[in-house]
Amino acid sequence: MKVLVIGPGGREHALIRALAADPYVTDLHCAPGNAGISRDVSTHEIDAQDPAAVVALARELGSDLVVVGPEAPLAAGVSDALIAAEIPVFGPTRAAAQLEASKAFAKNVMAEAGVPTAMAKVATNTEEAADALDTFGAPYVVKDDGLAAGKGVVVTSDRAEALAHAETCFEAGGTVVIEEFLDGPEVSLFVICDGTHAVPLAPAQDFKRIFDNDEGPNTGGMGAYSPLPWLPAGFVDEVMERVAYPTLRDMESRGTPFTGVLYCGLAITSRGIRVIEFNARFGDPETQAVLARLKTPLGGLLLAAAKGELDDAEQLRWRPETAVGVVMAAANYPDAPVKGAVISGLADAEAIEDVSVLHAGTTSNESGDVIVSGGRVLAVVGLGADLHAARDKAYAGVGAISWDGAQHRTDIALKAANGQISVSEGTN
Repeated sequence: MKVLVIGPGGREHALIRALAADPYVTDLHCAPGNAGISRDVSTHEIDAQDPAAVVALARELGSDLVVVGPEAPLAAGVSDALIAAEIPVFGPTRAAAQLEASKAFAKNVMAEAGVPTAMAKVATNTEEAADALDTFGAPYVVKDDGLAAGKGVVVTSDRAEALAHAETCFEAGGTVVIEEFLDGPEVSLFVICDGTHAVPLAPAQDFKRIFDNDEGPNTGGMGAYSPLPWLPAGFVDEVMERVAYPTLRDMESRGTPFTGVLYCGLAITSRGIRVIEFNARFGDPETQAVLARLKTPLGGLLLAAAKGELDDAEQLRWRPETAVGVVMAAANYPDAPVKGAVISGLADAEAIEDVSVLHAGTTSNESGDVIVSGGRVLAVVGLGADLHAARDKAYAGVGAISWDGAQHRTDIALKAANGQISVSEGTN
């Protein structure tokens, strides 16, 4: 099977590594890729948001499957163009990708499907935003209605800060969704869908704030781990029954069946499971941790979904180890990342047993050095018998790598490793 992966980041590098381990995948390409991906497979410099360019490359390569990684190409209609060209694609159509591209649309779907989620109001101006903030009270949750690469959400107890974020979105021509705050730990669950059937992957938890102890501004994600030893029994089954399948049925009834990854961002609140958000693709950095443990061949699974041949009853096989991924970011991320620094120690980190280094914001210079080219630069993933062992591996890898201004959190999965996460016995 010949597979083409679309995207430039850490999620795509994780997909490449997992697909390369699939014995049925005989030819693997990525467009546009990054410095790390280009060391693993052939990469192609195209505009990933240009549907015609993606179709042309897939035809040139004779691709049996195209896997679309990021949200922007989905919103640009890349999957639609591939479907029209009769090339199997794993990734929803533009209409179905509205589950991520528009939070207001997602809220409407959840309301119709009876999916438990936070109460919310859509605001189009300052007056409406102020009214919604006062309705729900602090902590305030303000979300840009459109795509914002994981950084369009502000959660704050400062009403002025919340209102200022809303006004920034209005000035850019957008709208906002203002929600009630959801208490309790968060969980990410990726569900592989073929429009009708669905298979869940292992749950993960990510860390969105830039600094330790969940302080500082939101980022695209500073680390993740999987599985979650503190999850209550039956959690995944409940999410599938109350969230994933009702959403799939509603999308199908609208004439926009969802094929791809339904990313369920969840909170386990004192009142039970609530959906925080949907995404229409694999999450980053959770994918790096989740796929590090997957034993079931990924290519066959994604092709079955793309062709509408997914088997609900399929039981995925997983490595017994725990995975912890730590993101290394550029100086001054997430505001204005400093680019151009030369990265050292990559080979030393990769040489550590049970450590893998997945590239995100990297490129190569004329001398062949790997240099920083984005905000989130690398994800270092460690595998271990438990969370403590996996953390030790991941941070050993982080310690081997350096560049000017590199930053990372030191507490990824620490509370879980120390048994400090508690789950309310909620209902509904």
